[in-house]
Order: sequence, then structure tokens, then C-alpha cells
Amino acid sequence: MVFSRSVVTELSSTAGAVFTVLFSILFSVSLVRILGQAAVGSIDSGAVFAIVTLAALTTLPTLLALTLFIAVLMTISRSFRDSEMVVWFASGQSLLSWIRPVLRFAAPIVLLVAVLSLLITPWAHQQIAESRQRFAQRDDVSRVAAGRFIESAGAQRVFFVESVDLHGATVRNIFVSHRSQGREGVIVARQGVIEVAPDGDRYLVLLQGRRYEGVPGQAQYRLVEFDRYAIRIDVRPDAPLSELTALAKPTRQLLREPTSVHRGELLWRSGMPIAALLLALLAIPLGHVNPRVGRSANLIIAVLVFVVYHNGMSIAKAWVQQERLSFSGGLLLVHALAAALVALLLVRRVYLQRWLPRWFALRRTAGS
Repeated sequence: MVFSRSVVTELSSTAGAVFTVLFSILFSVSLVRILGQAAVGSIDSGAVFAIVTLAALTTLPTLLALTLFIAVLMTISRSFRDSEMVVWFASGQSLLSWIRPVLRFAAPIVLLVAVLSLLITPWAHQQIAESRQRFAQRDDVSRVAAGRFIESAGAQRVFFVESVDLHGATVRNIFVSHRSQGREGVIVARQGVIEVAPDGDRYLVLLQGRRYEGVPGQAQYRLVEFDRYAIRIDVRPDAPLSELTALAKPTRQLLREPTSVHRGELLWRSGMPIAALLLALLAIPLGHVNPRVGRSANLIIAVLVFVVYHNGMSIAKAWVQQERLSFSGGLLLVHALAAALVALLLVRRVYLQRWLPRWFALRRTAGS
């Protein structure tokens, strides 16, 4: 009991440190990426913090599984490196005695991974997708920001404005570059307002400006001065949102509509808690370190195992979505092989001193 409590305590402190480092790195990378998208007008600059938070939620299942794996691996490696395992083995205990405290520590994390993977992560993906769609369906005038060149939703116009009044739906000192039927034009105006026609179509009405239009490479350009010029806005703000991808659909909807794409997504979501549990157990035999040799090779192998396992889940998901593999076959292909590897490595560390039995090695030596 004392041993179990001490192991759980050390695992908790190690996991906290590992999670803090990994989460800080991923959060920083995500923040930089989303800020870059906001700078070019791909997402709403006012929703950057919300999108970064939601994006962090989508990475938590994988991050927690990796944290659990590294925490167990580092704890057991430290015990070998500090020769604590020598005392442990000398007292008649084996490496299998670590399974109980590791499972005790891993159980709440695995449960949290299951909740995140099945419930929270799809909701976060849905909120991100809806936020991007709402921003894409906003009026062209509402999407622009003062002092920046912003491409319109239809990719046919580029806007630049000096000042924006979103409450009054007006902009001042406007520059618009547009392309239509092989001709390119430039419009400059002092002011623009949004007007709604009786049929519901919306127009950007430019006031007191000029329009330059012509074909690139030809000298024939037309100049038109106007007091009022209307541009129809293609995207309507009341347009319905498009169908969400399987990544952003709730788990209950995937269960109600068992298509191949939905089964592949279900395979990934249900496999994350299984992977977290198997990685925690896999770290027990992988944590073996020879104090006189070092731990570099052991850590490299552990990282490769995690990468192969994670990529194997992605491959199985793709095969299920392509109907090249059944749902049960996808589960067995990845997780059954991982479970077999856990059992094999535990037997190797506990019952065998080498991969080949001693009598077989002696027989080969005598024969040669």
C-alpha cells in the first residue's frame, strides 16, 4: 500500500510537469497559427481567443494519452537509473507489481480521455467549424478591417478601407479591386453603405467615387465617375450553415447514421481511451534502463512506438472510411497488436533474460 501510494504520487507530479510543458508548446503553436489566419482575414479577429481555446480542447485526448505514457516511462526509468529496482527485485517482487499502481493512476485519466474524445472534442470541432462558416458568410463590408487588404468571400474582390463603422454598416475612403468576365477594375469612393432590396438581396452602395475598368495588357481603359454605385453582395448573412464534417458531428449522430465515414470517426474516438490505457501499460516494460548504459536508446524506442501506434490508428480510420476494413477489424488491427506487444514485452522483462531461451543459445554455441 505504501509502495502504491508513493508510485501514484510520483506519477502525478511527473505527469503534471509533462502536461504543462506539452500543453504550453501546443498552445503556443496553435496561437501563432490562428493569429496568422486572423491577420489575413481567414477567421474573425474578435474570436481568436475562443478559437484557440476550442482548438486546445481538440488536442487534449492525444495530449493526455502522451502525457500518461511519458509519465509512466520516466518514473520507471528513474527507478532503474537510481538502482531502486535492484532493491525491489531483491525483495522478491517483479515488474508486474507496477501494473496495479499504474492502473490506479491511469484510470481517471483514461476516463477523462473517453469523455473528451466522445463528447467534448466533437463539440469543440463543431463550434470552430460554425464560427468559420459564420465569418465566411458575413457581408464583405463586415469582414473588412481598417488599414488591411481583405479578400471577399467569392474571391472576386479585394477591399481596402481607411475606417469602418460596423454599427452603421458604413465604411469610408474605400478601394476595391475586382475582376468580372475577363476584365479587371478598380473602384475608389469616399463612403459606402449597406442597403437591402425588397427581395432580400443586399448591396454595397458606394458614394462619390470613380471606376477604372479594362483588360490587362491593353491600353483601352474606361473611367467612370459616379455619385452612387451599387455592388451586389453574393453571400447573405441569413444563409444556412453547410453540412458539418464527421469530425464535428456528435457521437450520437454518428451512431444513428453508421456510414463508412462515420464508422471511421467512431473508430478513432473509441480508440483514444483504449490507446491511453495500453500506452500506460506499454511504458512499464519500455521503462527498463541499464544504469551503466544510459537511457537514450530506450527513449528513442518509446517515441517510435508512440508514433507508430498513433499513425496506425490514423491508417485504420482511413481504411474503415474507405470501406477497406470493417469497424471491428480496425479495432483489432491496432489495439490487439498493441495489447499483444504489451504482453510480449512484459514476459520478456519478467520471465526471460534474453529473447532466446538460455538452453537454445548454449546449444547454438556448442554446435558452432
